[in-house]
Amino acid sequence: MPSLRDLRRRIRSVQNMRKITKAMELVAAARMRRAQERVVNARPYSEEIASIMAELMKRSPQYKHPYLQVREVKARVLILVTADRGLCGALNSNNIRLALREMNASAAPVAVVTIGRKGRDVIHRLRRNLIADRSELGDKPTIGDILPAVRVALEQYESGEADQVDVIFARFISIGRQEATVRRVIPVEPPEQVHALAADFEYEPDPKDVLDALLPRYCEAQVYQAVLENAASEQAARMVAMRNATDNATEFIDDLTLTANKVRQATITTELMEIVGGAAALEG
Repeated sequence: MPSLRDLRRRIRSVQNMRKITKAMELVAAARMRRAQERVVNARPYSEEIASIMAELMKRSPQYKHPYLQVREVKARVLILVTADRGLCGALNSNNIRLALREMNASAAPVAVVTIGRKGRDVIHRLRRNLIADRSELGDKPTIGDILPAVRVALEQYESGEADQVDVIFARFISIGRQEATVRRVIPVEPPEQVHALAADFEYEPDPKDVLDALLPRYCEAQVYQAVLENAASEQAARMVAMRNATDNATEFIDDLTLTANKVRQATITTELMEIVGGAAALEG
């Protein structure tokens, strides 16, 4: 059994660790609220693009943009979104596991574009076909931060080197639940249920030209929305993980304190027995 001094040292060490995990939980909670606000604020942009795109498709139904054409999948591109840091439960591993499952199940070769350091490190270590990466985005990623990596995936499709582009991210469902999700980016699925436009716009130049310029922006917005949802999921998962770590540290401190009290009581009992035994020996 460890000595009383060792137990007290371990209790102080766990107490310091509990302070750190509690502080990280509070920081993650504040960041999660801001990340949720960014997700909500980005939705009107995506919805408005979808509405305009649906209107343009109605006006020129005979025009088929390359992004709308469904081709035989001979090659794919996966955009894997992960966090730059760990300590967020199984969020990163779930995204990576889903990406590897998609790659292994695909009959066509798969190239990978990573957004986030954790995914990049795993794909690089497994020697998969990593064609682009964007990491160290911070807590407030902008669409300009991820644009270089997204453009690589779009150019692969435009040049015919890929026939399908998908994005894998952690979809934010609630604070306690984040789900690894794969969503198709290209070919674009025409939006079905969108809100009506506020007015009947006249497009200049032709709707076809506007659609040519709009579809890449729509794909970029889809990936950006996935990055924002993954960021909110990361902070939620980190908050829950740090809360669990704090609770476990509290239970461990209680167990160590109980053990220390038992050791102290045993030490006192032994010392009393030694004193009584010595007194008895002197009287004898």
